[in-house]
Amino acid sequence: MFTAQELKQSKLFSILSEPEIVRLAERAADVRLAPGEWLIREGEPPYFHVLFAGRLQMVKEVLGRQVDITHYEYQTGDFFGETPILLGTQNLISLRAETACRVVRLERQQLQNLIRESREASALILQTMNDRLLRVQEFVSTLPSARVLILGSKYNTDCRELRSFLASNRIPYECVDPELEPERVPPSIPGDLGCSTVAIDGKLFGHTPTVREVAEALQLQTKPNSDSYDVVIAGAGPAGMAAGVYGASEGLKVLMVERSAAGGQAGTSSRIENYLGFPEGISGEDLTGRAVKQAVRFGAEIAMTRSIEKVVPREGGYQLELDGGQRVFARAVLLATGVEWRRLKAEGCERLLGRGVLYGASRPEAIGVNGKKVFIVGGGNSAGQAAMFFSNYAAEVKVLVRGEGLKLTMSQYLIGEIASKANIEVVPFSEVVEAQGEDHLQRIVARVGGKLVTYQADALFVMIGAVANASWLPKELERDEKGYICTGRDLTSWKLDRAPFPLETSLPGIFCAGDVRHNSIKRVSSGVGEGSMAIAFIHQYLALEEKAKV
Repeated sequence: MFTAQELKQSKLFSILSEPEIVRLAERAADVRLAPGEWLIREGEPPYFHVLFAGRLQMVKEVLGRQVDITHYEYQTGDFFGETPILLGTQNLISLRAETACRVVRLERQQLQNLIRESREASALILQTMNDRLLRVQEFVSTLPSARVLILGSKYNTDCRELRSFLASNRIPYECVDPELEPERVPPSIPGDLGCSTVAIDGKLFGHTPTVREVAEALQLQTKPNSDSYDVVIAGAGPAGMAAGVYGASEGLKVLMVERSAAGGQAGTSSRIENYLGFPEGISGEDLTGRAVKQAVRFGAEIAMTRSIEKVVPREGGYQLELDGGQRVFARAVLLATGVEWRRLKAEGCERLLGRGVLYGASRPEAIGVNGKKVFIVGGGNSAGQAAMFFSNYAAEVKVLVRGEGLKLTMSQYLIGEIASKANIEVVPFSEVVEAQGEDHLQRIVARVGGKLVTYQADALFVMIGAVANASWLPKELERDEKGYICTGRDLTSWKLDRAPFPLETSLPGIFCAGDVRHNSIKRVSSGVGEGSMAIAFIHQYLALEEKAKV
């Protein structure tokens, strides 16, 4: 606990009256840090701090990387944290102790009381805040806007997978067409342009890079760091990510294996408005980004661009073979692979995939449809959220549904929002039969009320439901007629004396959560709930296994 005499050593507190400083001493937190410990984390709710001893290092996340800020350093007696509090934001930077530190911490309300009750303190705090905002302006002007540069047409099929990976993983990139924007081509780039011309952090690839090579160049983890884990999670969607967070936070050694992008289908959602705790809504991109940071902070590993190809029972668990031949052992396995978008069986859609025809609707697609004609196929919440999001960019948005409307398939709040948008039109009793265009989508042909209608179209977003992808799993794993994985009381082929845990599959020690599970509720919150529940059951399963060894 700080004494009033100690607080008077600070320039800020020394200008307070004796009763004010005594009151602060009674209520201020006395935070002591060892070297390497974090005082604050970027994105967390802010506090007001005064440094009394030690040295702190500022760290800022820039395009997915943590960068040390070395041009400014807090001195003993300096205060900080007023800017995010007074602007109503989260912490703008992280602070890590370089040496042993002692810091005063005040709550938001205590800072506001200080500003209201002391004219001198208010003047000092607001002037310091103003000076810092000017420094922020200088700092921001020096930041790069993207880590990846791709030179080539946005319709170049060779780059489609790469662009999709970058967008899905929330990695800023620039795609420059040399024919349309020759002035934006760096002079160091060779003249033979194409998708092979890719630069990451200014470094050129000498060949056409694979997605995994790009991931490694971006310093993403692409392979396990160990050969044995308590839990291996297949998939890093909402269910898998929740399991990773809860498992790692409770002391389990956790590996998540994700072949595409963390967040799954939820990560591509432009807006999730009915998720608990976010009254203004949150994009799938933001929700996933927060979850990834949380999982990694607790110690979970995420091996990107990898998939599990084989599961083999071994004593005490399972051996998992990843693509490329690497093997890891898991005491328990959680299947959270999610589902894949059901393909639209219309002529031309596969040929124009990624060149105007897309599955899902992520935020980076908005720039490409600015002022254009957008079509969305589907009548569920994902389609409704996409329609609302793109209506802020596109000249017109048409939602094509097979039925008479949205009432039976979409939440009422979305139906009301769509009805309020002048540039959104719901087209009932409609079905896309063909996508047309040369190197990109130009038109679609739809059957509307029994008649064929041709529309000029710049983008077609398809969201017509999903299918399970569990064909890689052992044949002994029980599935329903549609390929979804059965668990708990839905099992008909359970062979042990004990009852299966609620999320346990027909293979003991292999659990399942999220959309790929039979009879699951297809909602983000449900996936998160099942992922966290699965960890509780895995703990119980591992305890039984340990008891059986005794």
